[in-house]
Amino acid sequence: MLHTQTQQSLSPIAETYVNLVLSVGQHDGSYVDAYYGPPQLLEQVKAEKKSLVNIKSTAEQTLKELQSLDVKGAEEISSLRHQYLSKQLQSLVARVEMLQGKIFSFDEEAKALYDAAPPTFPESHFQKIISEMDGILPGKGSVSERYEEFKKEFIIPKDKLDSIFQAAIVECRKRTKEYIDLPENESFTIEYVNDKPWSGYNWYKGNGFSLIQMNTDLPIYIDRAVDLAAHEGYPGHHVYNSLLDTVLYRKYGFIEAYVYALFSPQSLIAEGTANFGIEVVFPGNERIEFEKKVLFPLAGMDVKKVETYYKIHELFLKLAYAGNEAARCYLNGTMTRDEAAAWLVKYALMSPDRAQQRTRFFDTYRSYVINYNLGQDLVKQYIEKRGGTADKPQKRWEEFKRLISSPRLPSGLT
Repeated sequence: MLHTQTQQSLSPIAETYVNLVLSVGQHDGSYVDAYYGPPQLLEQVKAEKKSLVNIKSTAEQTLKELQSLDVKGAEEISSLRHQYLSKQLQSLVARVEMLQGKIFSFDEEAKALYDAAPPTFPESHFQKIISEMDGILPGKGSVSERYEEFKKEFIIPKDKLDSIFQAAIVECRKRTKEYIDLPENESFTIEYVNDKPWSGYNWYKGNGFSLIQMNTDLPIYIDRAVDLAAHEGYPGHHVYNSLLDTVLYRKYGFIEAYVYALFSPQSLIAEGTANFGIEVVFPGNERIEFEKKVLFPLAGMDVKKVETYYKIHELFLKLAYAGNEAARCYLNGTMTRDEAAAWLVKYALMSPDRAQQRTRFFDTYRSYVINYNLGQDLVKQYIEKRGGTADKPQKRWEEFKRLISSPRLPSGLT
């Protein structure tokens, strides 16, 4: 049983938190990523339409009440809940200040919203990786041009997109179910959409159901099938949200679990576990073997080129933080949009069209970009520190499941 007195003290604060998140959502259309609580509460918030000044003052007062509570001696889940509500409320205040016009630097914003300090890498870090790729990519021209040319052979034909995604999803689900008991009625549907600043998105609707949207504006390469199936589906966002629903909300009665504030510390855990989940569900060479056996033949691609493709892809993944540097400089005003796009072409090896799409992502989601790479690194370190290394898959899955069904946040991963 949970510590009743602690929960009784935290529950009114959690109710206020939910109300405040929904209230910020009336001013910021992207803020509420998911809500599956009582419809009448949302209607009430819409009718009230609290001002930003009111929201901020209420959040600050609630934080004082929360910090005055003594949770010493409470079990871990209650202490984690206390920390979760505190960090989420602090982040909410920062987001309200942004909506009121306060300007944060990229690093200040990342710390205030996501409870994490993003690392900085010099240009030489990326240049070294680019030089390695220069030595193995075929053809002539810049590394970016040659990389783009090399990948053309691995674009999934549009008429095969769905069958390939479905095959990847089936495999990811089968593997995830070996280690995680999923809700009996869980499922999701896939929609193919256009004109979005992202490549994929999971919209959790509650009761184990998600809508997953795939953006088909730009070419989709074969590696994205498993990436998106795992990241958006199993064991990524769909599983994460389903477990928060069934464990935190339905089992423990944590009502704050039925609302998800996108620009908050929770997102670093959500994106970090979704990205690390790709490695968890396909450890070692198992992904290459699966793609060689199933996805490459489905796509009509030469299976003899799987190893070469992933050798180059592994180097490409080391450039992950190049996007953060572009976002930092662009949002801090030291790079124009065109300069940021050029940086992404040179050091993130994006096509010009994809680079422009990414700058639009910066416009909308700003420092959110840290949640993918820094989130993945922090989650990986945390799980491996607790014994969940690649050679101990059972332990790795146990720690992964424990993390995605708890209210632990970035500062709790150290």
